[in-house]
Amino acid sequence: MTRLFGTDGIRGVANERLTPDFTLKLGRAIAQQLLETTTQHPPRVLIGRDTRRSGAMIETALISGLTSMGVYATSAGIVPTPAVAYLVREGHYDLGIVISASHNPARDNGIKLIGGDGYKFPDEYEAQIEARLSDISDRFPYPSPEKIGLWEYDERESEQYLLYLLHIMRERTGEREPLRGASIALDCANGAASQYAPVVLHELGAKVSLYAGEPDGDNINLNCGSTHMEHLQQAVLETNADIGIAFDGDADRALFCDERGDPVDGDAIMTLWAITRRQQNTLNPPLVVATEMSNLGMQKRLEAEGILLQRTKVGDRYVAEAMRATGALIGGEQSGHIIFRERATTGDGLITMLETLTLWLQHQKPFSEIAHPFDPYPQKLVSVPVRDKHGWQSHPEIQARIQEAEQLLEGRGRLNIRASGTENLIRVMVEAETPELVNAALAPVVEAVQRTLG
Repeated sequence: MTRLFGTDGIRGVANERLTPDFTLKLGRAIAQQLLETTTQHPPRVLIGRDTRRSGAMIETALISGLTSMGVYATSAGIVPTPAVAYLVREGHYDLGIVISASHNPARDNGIKLIGGDGYKFPDEYEAQIEARLSDISDRFPYPSPEKIGLWEYDERESEQYLLYLLHIMRERTGEREPLRGASIALDCANGAASQYAPVVLHELGAKVSLYAGEPDGDNINLNCGSTHMEHLQQAVLETNADIGIAFDGDADRALFCDERGDPVDGDAIMTLWAITRRQQNTLNPPLVVATEMSNLGMQKRLEAEGILLQRTKVGDRYVAEAMRATGALIGGEQSGHIIFRERATTGDGLITMLETLTLWLQHQKPFSEIAHPFDPYPQKLVSVPVRDKHGWQSHPEIQARIQEAEQLLEGRGRLNIRASGTENLIRVMVEAETPELVNAALAPVVEAVQRTLG
């Protein structure tokens, strides 16, 4: 059957790919996997979702599938994706399930699986669940009535996560209201952060100007959030805020802008955090993990500070794997999906918010004076529609143009080419010292891909 799990779980249009029938069968397949692989019986699952209209429908179907096979399910309600990763680990659950499509439009939804250790499941585990889906009816009969699993909604799960967030900053600063006097503009993307970020900031003493914090099931990510920073930039200027913060729909990433309205991406936050910790002699190892898309200017500034940048494939799971292997304290993506290993097992937009605000307090300067720690190299990304996204690696003309581009960029920039994980696209990215050099290296490669595969 067609592979269902991508780099970030199963994702698709609600009631098209993600129907109640399919989701119930998926719940049964997940349950059977748990029953055969976990030592705790009955297995326990924690479920959280974002604010999409389809979330409750999908959750109900999943719960039916899980409990019908004897698994116990707990609903945490609407919570950020990283909250589930934290709560699964703290509550000793066997599995966490997140129902969300992150920054996608409201009509989409998704299902992500998080292991009991708080990390996303490996590909082979997801493949086993997919294999079970094809013969779920024949191999896995329903158990007797007395063995049906129980379900409960527990609001204490979300409260525990809120308390953890408050503890992070209060512990670091030694103050109950460390943000007293600070003015913060906040864009919650009408998503999962809407019930959490304003509360946390108010409890820490900040004055908050809230934008896109009233989810109605259909407005998640709609012209707001981290994919539409222009609204936050305007809000910062209109309210004279000290800093602006924008989340995506499931709050696993956060982006910022300074008091002048200038955007600050994940590369800048990781660089600032790593340099500050290096100066405090608390960055051990002196390493940052980022993806192939992170800016070359970031790499050069880190190297100047004696910090190594290790790159991975695009995708937060690859960043997390590299961090576990190397012991790195920080890693992430330009998009603002940042993992602080001392705090979380996955990217957490709310923790990114707190860590960044703590840096700002420590430096005691306007955010604009610390939030741009390197001069970014000009960068351009082109997504080329193709018939076969796997053919570029062996095509002689494309490879010849790639080799020419790399020779042109040697010592002055770099080229990255990769296939999209979800669409028939080849993504070509070039960054270099000047825009002219970017275009000179990029154009021949893009043209070759279009001519041969388009």
